[in-house]
Amino acid sequence: MKFTFDRDSMIKEISIAQEIVSTKNTSSILSNVLLSAYNNTLTIKATDVKVNFESQIPVQIESEGSTTVYCDKFMGILTSLPEGEIEFNQSGADGEEQSITVLIKPVAKKINFKMKSMSNDKFPDFDSADNVPFFEVPSKEIKEMIAQTSFAVSEDETRYFMNGVYFEKNGDNLNLVATDGRRLSFASKNLLSGVADFPSAIVHPKVLNTILKHAPVEGNISIAVVDKMIFFRFANYKFGSVLLEGQFPNYTRVIPENQAHSFKVQKSDLIDALKRVALMVDKKAGRLYFNISSGVLKITSQQSDLGSADEEIPCEYDGDSYVIAINYRYVEEPLRGISSERITFEFTEEMKAVTLKPEPEADYFHIIMPMQKE
Repeated sequence: MKFTFDRDSMIKEISIAQEIVSTKNTSSILSNVLLSAYNNTLTIKATDVKVNFESQIPVQIESEGSTTVYCDKFMGILTSLPEGEIEFNQSGADGEEQSITVLIKPVAKKINFKMKSMSNDKFPDFDSADNVPFFEVPSKEIKEMIAQTSFAVSEDETRYFMNGVYFEKNGDNLNLVATDGRRLSFASKNLLSGVADFPSAIVHPKVLNTILKHAPVEGNISIAVVDKMIFFRFANYKFGSVLLEGQFPNYTRVIPENQAHSFKVQKSDLIDALKRVALMVDKKAGRLYFNISSGVLKITSQQSDLGSADEEIPCEYDGDSYVIAINYRYVEEPLRGISSERITFEFTEEMKAVTLKPEPEADYFHIIMPMQKE
């Protein structure tokens, strides 16, 4: 197998493959990327078994074939080489694994890298998305929904059914929901007019965060949910992911129908205050206090051996005083996906669910369960 490719084009594809491949075992085929050169097209595949990636780029092929190379090392070689055309030349016979060597060198320079490769027959097969029913959604809209929910998934592997983002068709609306049992993030957009029903799914955040990072703002993304898989397609990229099994919690029970009190703050004021006060927060516990009184929100860190911090910011509120203990991450993380300049907090009692939402209201919100005061 021998072909020539553009260095920068290859780096773009292999950088995505790096995000997908398994890094736990460097001798595993799952740490490799599959390269298949046919008809002047190079097909690039990567997988960790749960998430699959496929892409194609044009190359100049002298002799066709396929092989796998260690992804991280291949990326390291590519980034060390100068811009321009690079030659990839595999020698050795399939089946004689120890003799399979890849020579990588720039066309215009006297630089040579030799890499061992592994036969492609050990590379896992992908589930095909050729005959599944795709539907299209605006890329900008789905990226916003992922950004507003994916950070809230549970990291507790014993609660595997909450380790992903819940995809749900509700009429013409697409709902995305994530929760770790102490907070919940919800986003809903009218994107599914004319789309046939599909089963609800719990989607691994790894594939969603890759989509969030690499999908364009303009144009559409094609999505298909079938059996135990979800597929995404855009530009020259194809992604597939095994769905998480289990019953997602009935999230509607957590959402308060109405809240007795609310206050509003400037997002910039809140972000700056959280950043400063969090310097004195015990990162493991994450506890800080919202002291709410007429016209003022006082944010205070929990007293510790290291000291404490507090800051007052103006808020739009007129009522009785309350103190709510809250995990600072559960406020700070949702703020990254909120574009409005003002934030509304709604609550009923100090130990009941707090709703965080943009002002004016939009098609997403966050529910936060307060912590015990100490």
